[in-house]
Amino acid sequence: MMNLGELRLRSRIIGLAQEPAAKVALAGVATVVVAPIILPLLKPALKAGLKTGVVLFEKTKAAIAETGEMIADIAAEARAEALAEARVPLGLTASAPGSEVTPALNATSPEEEHRLV
Repeated sequence: MMNLGELRLRSRIIGLAQEPAAKVALAGVATVVVAPIILPLLKPALKAGLKTGVVLFEKTKAAIAETGEMIADIAAEARAEALAEARVPLGLTASAPGSEVTPALNATSPEEEHRLV
């Protein structure tokens, strides 16, 4: 048999459970109470997850740096080829990107010009 005090308490609890602010407060209190119990149990899993994240971050950073270097190399090669192509109409060719410019096939060398004279 319930007395009048117990009925009032029960109706108050039911009324608080229906209010959104009370639900938030209850969740906060439950978190404060449960966190010290659960965190030590979850620490190894959290540590492993963070370790994996750090490793992935470092690998991604290295891959991005390597990609940047490759793009810089490709741009340098393209620039060298463009300069070589620009010199061809002047009678000069480049045998390879970054190499010295040599006379074109139809141009004569100074030794050949000396023999012709």
